[in-house]
Amino acid sequence: MARPREFDRDTALQKAIGVFWQKGFAATSTDDLKDAMGIGRQSLYNAFGDKRQLYVEALRTYQRWSTSEHIRRLDTPASPVAGIEDLLVGLIAEDDDRRVLGCMGVGSVNEFGASDTELNALREVVAPILQEKVRARILEGQRAGEIDDTLDADEAASFVQMTMTGLQTAARAGGSLEDLHRLARFCVDRLKAK
Repeated sequence: MARPREFDRDTALQKAIGVFWQKGFAATSTDDLKDAMGIGRQSLYNAFGDKRQLYVEALRTYQRWSTSEHIRRLDTPASPVAGIEDLLVGLIAEDDDRRVLGCMGVGSVNEFGASDTELNALREVVAPILQEKVRARILEGQRAGEIDDTLDADEAASFVQMTMTGLQTAARAGGSLEDLHRLARFCVDRLKAK
């Protein structure tokens, strides 16, 4: 008879996300994971498969959570410009230790580039969703006179998403709160109607 699992799988997964987010895939050892998750090696393998399978599940879970948070910040304010600003500023953690983590998804791109088809497929699920949401807010802002109506909405949405990546990379590199806020405001100011 199999022994029942003696840990909460979701809690263990959240702990694994924290380790991968901080260290990346290659620098994370199985010992790092089992110590953070508070489980034995065999329990880790039984519940999650190998390190690679755990990483993919952690990244997928992280992307679902972060994308829903991005969309919530983007859609909450009535003003499209305020929504885009909230989206960008919301990426910038006030806490220095949290801010230097950057984004696990961007970290995955930095570590693997475009060479990993499975990770590329994960990105291809979430990136178009966010692109379309940002594009819709830009079009809404253009109709309301808040956003420059001469801008191409697709290009402007890509500009916002690239700014998100830049903010998260700069945060990971130790960018200051003030500098990152300035970059977010610069992006938003480029969109505003004159």
